[in-house]
Amino acid sequence: MNAPRERLIHTATALFHQQGYNSTGINQIISEANVAKASFYQHFKSKDDLCVAFLNTRHDYWFAELMAFVSKSKSTKKRVLNAFDFIIHMNEKEDFRGCSFLNILSEISKEQDAILAVIQAHKSDLRQFFDTELGDELLSAHIYMLFESSIIESQLFKSNELVNKSKRIVNSLI
Repeated sequence: MNAPRERLIHTATALFHQQGYNSTGINQIISEANVAKASFYQHFKSKDDLCVAFLNTRHDYWFAELMAFVSKSKSTKKRVLNAFDFIIHMNEKEDFRGCSFLNILSEISKEQDAILAVIQAHKSDLRQFFDTELGDELLSAHIYMLFESSIIESQLFKSNELVNKSKRIVNSLI
């Protein structure tokens, strides 16, 4: 079995994903991760620190998956379109749970700066991905906004319909 820190992050990932951040307590995480309370506090000062670790882990995983999807193609247009296929893949894999970062964003207060910083960094990296792919600031911002709204709308309606429509829009823009 994994070390306590990894079990805590793995358990928090599942619970934050299923229940939300605010509805998940430290005691539930500790219990389901099968670690001692002292072990939790040895690795994390607070639930917020655990959330930062979760989001950093999620960022690494999510971008590795995205890069695997887009790297299947050599053309810029196809790589960008593959990014929308990645949304569909994640929706099917995770039952339309949406963006972990935006889900957490909706639950934090303005005092939770460390969590906000990780969320902002993730979204900045995604914007940079489109900037790098397209080399056109306005076009990449447009496609980034379509990408983000596709995630939100597909979560809301539990459907990939608008992801596919966004993909058709992107196809016409590039």
